[in-house]
Amino acid sequence: MLRASAFAGGDAHNLSDSQDFGPDAGNPTEDVHITERRAPTAARPGPDRRAVRRPGMSGHPTRLICVRPLRFLELSRVTTPNPSDARTALADTVENAIATPEKVQPYGALGLKDDEYAQIREILGRRPTSGELAMYSVMWSEHCSYKSSKIYLRQFGQKVSDEMKTRLMVGMGQNAGVVDVGDGWAVTFKVESHNHPSYIEPFQGAATGVGGIVRDIISMGARPVAVMDQLRFGAIDHPDTPRVVHGVTSGISFYGNCLGLPNIGGETVFDAVYQGNPLVNALAVGVMRHEDIKLANATGVGNKVVLFGARTGGDGIGGASILASDTFADGGPTKRPAVQVGDPFAEKVLIECCLELYRDNLVEAIQDLGAAGISCATSELAANGDSGMKVELSKVLLRDPSLTPEEILMSESQERMMAIVAPEKLDAFLAVVGKWDVETSVLGEVTGDGRLVIDWYGERIVDVDPSTVAVDGPVYERPVAYPTWIDALNDDTAAKLPRATDAETLREQFTTLVASPNLADTSWITNQYDYYVLGNTALSFPDDAGMIRVDEETGLGFAIATDCNGRYNQLDPYNGAKLALAEAYRNVAVTGAVPTAVTDCLNFGSPENPEVMWQFSQAVEGLSDGCLELGIPVTGGNVSFYNQTGDQPIHPTPVVGVLGIIDDVAARIPSGWQDAGENLYLLGTTADELDGSQWAGTIHDHLGGRPPKVDLAQERKLAELLQAAGSQSLVSSAHDLSSGGLAQALAEGVMRFGVGARVWLTELMERDGVDATAALFSESTGRVLVSVPREEDVKFRGLCDGRGYPVLRIGVTDVEPGTEAALEIQDVFTVPVSELRRLSNETLPAVFGPTVAEPVA
Repeated sequence: MLRASAFAGGDAHNLSDSQDFGPDAGNPTEDVHITERRAPTAARPGPDRRAVRRPGMSGHPTRLICVRPLRFLELSRVTTPNPSDARTALADTVENAIATPEKVQPYGALGLKDDEYAQIREILGRRPTSGELAMYSVMWSEHCSYKSSKIYLRQFGQKVSDEMKTRLMVGMGQNAGVVDVGDGWAVTFKVESHNHPSYIEPFQGAATGVGGIVRDIISMGARPVAVMDQLRFGAIDHPDTPRVVHGVTSGISFYGNCLGLPNIGGETVFDAVYQGNPLVNALAVGVMRHEDIKLANATGVGNKVVLFGARTGGDGIGGASILASDTFADGGPTKRPAVQVGDPFAEKVLIECCLELYRDNLVEAIQDLGAAGISCATSELAANGDSGMKVELSKVLLRDPSLTPEEILMSESQERMMAIVAPEKLDAFLAVVGKWDVETSVLGEVTGDGRLVIDWYGERIVDVDPSTVAVDGPVYERPVAYPTWIDALNDDTAAKLPRATDAETLREQFTTLVASPNLADTSWITNQYDYYVLGNTALSFPDDAGMIRVDEETGLGFAIATDCNGRYNQLDPYNGAKLALAEAYRNVAVTGAVPTAVTDCLNFGSPENPEVMWQFSQAVEGLSDGCLELGIPVTGGNVSFYNQTGDQPIHPTPVVGVLGIIDDVAARIPSGWQDAGENLYLLGTTADELDGSQWAGTIHDHLGGRPPKVDLAQERKLAELLQAAGSQSLVSSAHDLSSGGLAQALAEGVMRFGVGARVWLTELMERDGVDATAALFSESTGRVLVSVPREEDVKFRGLCDGRGYPVLRIGVTDVEPGTEAALEIQDVFTVPVSELRRLSNETLPAVFGPTVAEPVA
């Protein structure tokens, strides 16, 4: 991998061949050339960490799941002169910036616009030094500053009711949101994107996406307890899709499995619109006691600024400003040097080290180093604490001693944290990091002068107000234009599409949908993840939401689900965002948990496209209105712009995550029935809503019309009904209806535990005035399929009637003695469960290779 430096005249350095292992990386006296030689198996020292491999696929290498090979390193040392004088001579100091106002600087190559560069000069009253230019370029990037989205995101803080504040402990502005889940416990959660890196280098891009979001959770003072992922790939039959799918899924499983965190849910979508810009969103959840919450605020004059974790290298330089804040050219991925490289074993040690530091109360504040690296950590800590900071950059421990100070400031090397430590606790802090063998350097201290000052071997290279870097960046009101094409798209309704008039065609369409890439079984992906590690997983794949036990004594836990339908959002981004919220809310509710809080990851095309900005503005308005109506706050999230290749943006994809609380995970509701002889009820009503549906897309290759109507008041009533039914043990399973409609929910229900069902549609069609196609494939909202034990039937009907929610008995779970389990739609068709499983299970392996064995609880 080569790193090209905009500050060093484009010189390239080989990052894989040279590392500094000297005792003082900031003042090296030796170059260390490393020749790698694997240790013989019998000679490997220490614990056995040999590779855990799973079967490879035809035409693809064996997937590496969790391995850190043990090696001997043969070091040939070459003594060189102390580089301090040379480095100082090359540094662009504040003094030099004042003396050379005419110097031409490469701000355009760093992602800054002409007017932004002029604004920086106005703020400083001079030209920026190269170090200051590096900091402003990354911190004013779209990825870090939210400069195009900020005016819209304010709605999440403005549309807030007292109800929404009830459990909110930490909201937007910190590394992750925190909610009170009861009994002195708090849960922190957040979802973020790592889209562009995952197209360029899928394995490392996805792996470091997991690592980055987990560090956000660590920095809040919590122990990470689970991860999830939300994936959008190109067309399943495109020749480039396997490259991305194999890399992304292997990267996620490698990093998450090695950290020992269960992956408990997510989404996988295949659509040609994501071909040149796949989406890799990662979510993490952590648990802590109320008193353990940490914030990223540097306060206390004289407190020490400490960098600890992995050494700083050349990977990820410019990732935020250059990679994440620009579109791909039509030629495809070319920005490999900006992709970070992760080490989950280093992060696992960092997690345990941080938790011990928190336990002993040894840090005043903490910030993870992700996007923008040291530039972000120093400026945000200082700005959030309304303080100042003085740092000696040459004390940063380096993997690559050739890095310039500007590159050190911009590097996004992984597994690093920055802590604020009181002087009297520094020795104890160093003892803990020493115990965990985590490398540490004291860079400077907190000051009270409101300035962020960074020196390089004693020479001043940065002298700024940190708020101008981290908080008061440019805010754009981008042009907004109603799309010229959307009226024609909305007029092109699915109502004109031909519908089946016979049972045979209905059966054929049903089986085609079951086997379609976006409805088929995803075990090829999910089986690569460990979802039982830590022993607290109550629900996971393929249930509608993941669930984790928080307290072993009481059974207190949380459920979490993420959802988004990009097709709906292309048709109507305002209601599309509401639909994403409603589905995630419903998926949490069907587990018996009470939906409580929201995180979001808003994936859109270029903000420089006025039609994209209209989509974005509509989605944020819809989501903020929806949260207000449901009474649940947005605790934080992420905006990812520039998701397009050339002039073609992705569909608007506002991924919404909803977290809910359940008093006892033992009362959880699974998504499929396990016993024969139970009644099947459909909660909610069905309308003729096939626009944007899987039926329209898969059977007719059609996208047009308007998405299903969403009634959030009804969704709230439905959630309350399900919570009451679950607490009284009136239902044995509950499964929401969404993509694929009732037909897909029934298919998944019988496949879950192999218990068949007999279903009749006549009463449903008569009550709701729909035909068989709509009854089976409509994607109307506010609907849930539940199974009810016969002995609870009267109580359940009474509960529904008392709460005024529509309910209709549509079938029974059934296995005829001596016959194979099947799904029978009376007077229409019958499909054996074995056939459904074969159709569903074969789709992904046919393209990507064999499915690995399912993890065992």
